[in-house]
Amino acid sequence: MFESFRQRFAALATRAEFHSLRVVRQTSEQALLRRGVAEPPSLSQDMGAMLSVRLAGVEAYAATADLSQAGLQRALDQAETLARQIARYALIDQSRLDPPPFSAQYRSPGLDQPYPSLAERFELLAEESARIPGDPRLVNWNLYLDAQRHEQLYLNSASAEQWQDLRFTYPGISVTAFDGSDSQTRTFGGYGSGQQGGMEVLQRLGFAGAAARVADEALQLLMAPNAPSGTTDLLLMPDQMMLQIHESIGHPLELDRILGDERNYAGTSFIGLEDFGRYQYGSKLLNISFDPGVPEELASYSFDDDGQPARKEMLISDGLLLRPLGGALSQQRSGLPGVANSRASSWNRAPIDRMANLNLEPGDQSLAQLIGGIEHGVLMSTNRSWSIDDSRNKFQFGCEWGRVIENGELGAVVKNPNYRGVSAHFWRSLAAVGDASTVEVHGTPYCGKGEPNQVVRVGHASPACVFRQVEVFGGAQ
Repeated sequence: MFESFRQRFAALATRAEFHSLRVVRQTSEQALLRRGVAEPPSLSQDMGAMLSVRLAGVEAYAATADLSQAGLQRALDQAETLARQIARYALIDQSRLDPPPFSAQYRSPGLDQPYPSLAERFELLAEESARIPGDPRLVNWNLYLDAQRHEQLYLNSASAEQWQDLRFTYPGISVTAFDGSDSQTRTFGGYGSGQQGGMEVLQRLGFAGAAARVADEALQLLMAPNAPSGTTDLLLMPDQMMLQIHESIGHPLELDRILGDERNYAGTSFIGLEDFGRYQYGSKLLNISFDPGVPEELASYSFDDDGQPARKEMLISDGLLLRPLGGALSQQRSGLPGVANSRASSWNRAPIDRMANLNLEPGDQSLAQLIGGIEHGVLMSTNRSWSIDDSRNKFQFGCEWGRVIENGELGAVVKNPNYRGVSAHFWRSLAAVGDASTVEVHGTPYCGKGEPNQVVRVGHASPACVFRQVEVFGGAQ
């Protein structure tokens, strides 16, 4: 089907200096069991195209679900008309942007492997749901498996032809325990642990047999005391590091936000243009990369939605801030080097600066060594709440699971563990970074930004990390 768009693009007529076509088809299938009972499957499919033109230094867009030759031509004409109308008011000259001539293909791992039918997926969930024990305190449990596919063809008048075919799998388990006065929920996977790939994702994440453990931990939380309060060392596991990186490094480094574009909706940043190459973002153990080449991560690709080639770049090295998350247009506006992260949520949205795969590079300590290096502290895992200010500086995060650490040993389970801090200081308290054995790949499909809103997939890989003297508190605060 996508092959025909090459001919349709070649037949388009325009007076623009540059034009492009981006065709996107997205499908989603979700199988869900609630308390062991199958819910109706959720199925969706969406397909359309974005046409863009560059004319007199202005770039304009028009989207359409009419994919006929006439429909594409009408959208291109609309984009050209819009460009002519706004040219006199333009604040940015985009004629200096070189049209990307690159051609490439990118495919998710496992696309050549058969994917089980919906009926088979429901059977798999039912088998796992049956492992939930019959304890009357377990009042609710959900198991789901969401499979998504994203196919995209990008063509432009500089002879670029770029194709990507992506598959995403999101397995999830949630169990809630209630004793008449308190309820605690423990989760596994879900939309914080999605990965590219097929059913092998379940094996990588350890889905089989996880339901019984999740239920047991929910019961443990029900009987556990509240987390202690005070200033102490903090060991964050990778599934919480994901959110910490996302909110207090990823969003502050988005270049359009730094330039002020997102102030009206998603906020600004405590980072300024003058900070790059100067600002000590964290301790010398902090190394953050933009890496679109990790096959299983959600935002792996070989080119962004403006057609720019993507490669690994260090954003922070030895704690020093080096590079923002900014695509070609933001790079031109700011004069700073960036990355290929101009991305759109679908065919009816224009690309903007977005996080993609944002990873914390591993250190040299095993989990046992991380724990052994803490005299007094708390281990926290799995985010359940977050709050951060508009400049992505002051934050407060809550987790599902906690363990006290005393004299280098894991102690009692604690519930309602929370911590707070200030991004500008928090990362400088990074005291130990786990080695490759502690690294986990996580990600979310629900990162929102832009007007009109765009929700995109973002990947984060991180080891476990230790932070010194962090303010922590329990549910009584």
